[in-house]
Amino acid sequence: MQEIIALLTRAGIPLPADLNWLAAILGFAIVGIGMALGWVISRLSGKHLKGFWERVVGERAEGLANRMVKIIYHASVSIVLAIAFFSFDWWTYTDLIIGAGWGICAAYLVWHIIRASGFARWIAVAAGVFTFALILSNAVGGLERVTLVLDRIGVDVGDTRISLLTLLTIAVTGLVLFAIVRIVRRVISHSIQRSSALDPAQKLLADKIAMIVIIVVAFFVGIDILGIDLTALAFFGGAFGLAIGFGMQKTIGNLIAGIILLMDRSIKPGDVIAVGDSFGWVNKIGIRAVSIITRDGKEHLIPNEILMTEEVENWSYSSLEVRVNIPIGVSYDADLDLARKLMLETADESDRVLNSPKARCWIVEFGDSSVNFELRIWIKDPEGGVGNVRGDIYARIWNKFQENGIEIPFPQRDLHIKEWPKSGAEALPPDGVAIKTATPPPMDD
Repeated sequence: MQEIIALLTRAGIPLPADLNWLAAILGFAIVGIGMALGWVISRLSGKHLKGFWERVVGERAEGLANRMVKIIYHASVSIVLAIAFFSFDWWTYTDLIIGAGWGICAAYLVWHIIRASGFARWIAVAAGVFTFALILSNAVGGLERVTLVLDRIGVDVGDTRISLLTLLTIAVTGLVLFAIVRIVRRVISHSIQRSSALDPAQKLLADKIAMIVIIVVAFFVGIDILGIDLTALAFFGGAFGLAIGFGMQKTIGNLIAGIILLMDRSIKPGDVIAVGDSFGWVNKIGIRAVSIITRDGKEHLIPNEILMTEEVENWSYSSLEVRVNIPIGVSYDADLDLARKLMLETADESDRVLNSPKARCWIVEFGDSSVNFELRIWIKDPEGGVGNVRGDIYARIWNKFQENGIEIPFPQRDLHIKEWPKSGAEALPPDGVAIKTATPPPMDD
């Protein structure tokens, strides 16, 4: 600081008798310059970075993109003030003012990042206050004293010291890593979804693998930052892992089964499948189970292992086109050619029935009461339901048959009695049926 005083003296700038005023003015000037530079940088690059972030992250960019200009501003001011703080050995008041400005900007920076990452407001407030206190303590030279006090508040467990400083370090490290994991996963997930070289199942598999890798990397980075020695826990970790392995056999099995399903692409999100009594389209393939939404809006969670070991009917495995068979019976007295023509016309008039492959109508059998036809139609949206297509076809056929006088019969039987026996007698005609009648016994008074 003597160099600055000598420079001001040679320049003919009068100095106040109390240099504390000069230190304060210098501190406010440096903070003002930092804020001006931050404003310029945020205005020049903030909108461009916001657009870039929206392209990289897509729909998940909303939280961070809307705060991008403010984040760039506070980050720029914090960097400028940090450089100024460590560049010279300032007066105490100058350090205090620069440190306070730096701490406030850094606190707001942490606030915006944590809120954009989806954390609760109280967590963002606590993290901001902690950041401000940390930087301000360092500015006034009291950081070592604060850490010493926090380290004294604790207990010794064997050779390990568990103090308030340790817990605070773990909490801060976990919060920072969790925020980084969320942001990185958003970027990677959007990049995977934008890839045109992967189908939906491969995208989902890549997204889940990326999530697992990110979490594992973050875990070991946190262990390294905190300096935790895992060798001391090797024995207990092995026993604990063995216990968890036995207890989570089904969970691990479902996890592996889900990964295999995604790898061989036998079941993909959007497929229409039938498993046991569950019929619907696949909404999501999770770590433990597959979510199937039925036509009545119910969501069935089928464990992944069941889809691997039991028979699954996939209506859209290789193609979305599905054939629907509709049985129809007409009277023996009806014009069969006309009935067949009307049924094919009905199929052509239905909106969901495909023109190619064309609908077909065949006589399948001569039944007891009717000539049974089978109308075979094709649809390409089985997730829209099959019963409603049948209902629409049946309603149209009913109207056309009514207009053209074609009867849809119902089961009926004709009983021919060749001879009625006399009362109280038994008769067995040569080609008839024996009928026996009896007089009921008299009732007591």
